[in-house]
Amino acid sequence: MLTVGWSVAMCLQQPDRVAQLVAEGNDFSEKQFDNQKALDKYLQADSLSPNNDEILWRISRAYVDIGEHLPAKTDEEKEKQLETYQKALDYANKAVTANPKNSMAYCRRAIATGRVALFKGVFSVGGLVNSTRDDCQKAIELDSLNAAAYYVLGRAHAKLVEKPKIIRWPLGLGWGNIDDAIKNYERAISLRPDFIMYRLDAARAYVENDDYTKAKEQLTIIPTLSKEDEDDDQFRKEASELMSQIKDK
Repeated sequence: MLTVGWSVAMCLQQPDRVAQLVAEGNDFSEKQFDNQKALDKYLQADSLSPNNDEILWRISRAYVDIGEHLPAKTDEEKEKQLETYQKALDYANKAVTANPKNSMAYCRRAIATGRVALFKGVFSVGGLVNSTRDDCQKAIELDSLNAAAYYVLGRAHAKLVEKPKIIRWPLGLGWGNIDDAIKNYERAISLRPDFIMYRLDAARAYVENDDYTKAKEQLTIIPTLSKEDEDDDQFRKEASELMSQIKDK
């Protein structure tokens, strides 16, 4: 009877433990910027609550964050980075399967797919790029306030316009254009105005569109914003360099 009672108590406590692990993982991810510890917490939560979409997309996020900061100079290092992005994509796929109505699951799949596409070369994997676009659009359809989905969609457009449309068209990538990049960046900024990365990439898009006034407006705001991402110090530096480049334009 003691064993049965202990088992029942553990079952009752498990949801609280899962919630605690996710909260700890969120703190490591979003406040302390310790991606490995965040992943460890999320994996522990996953072991207690498998097939939980809210946990699965967070695991995907952690793998992307880890992958972004891995060294990638040697072939071996590059292979490890790609494997990390693939893990992120695998978990994002699981999140979408677990709950096809979860906007962030699609968004994280778009991000993971985009990372794999960037790694392999955007213009050699058109199908992956189109999947990124489709997942962003689905994420926005499910949640019109998903700032990250607008940003990733904007970035996909911005990346594609690095090459002329005549080259992209036969690859099925003719849809990318700078105006849509800007529109999506602006929407992302309106939803999350304190996020530096959104404003920096918007400024770059404005420069690409020869709108230096709007680019400077974004770059001027960036130094006033607090740190919300582990790469914000680097983003501030890049913003300052871009401002120097366009100050007389």
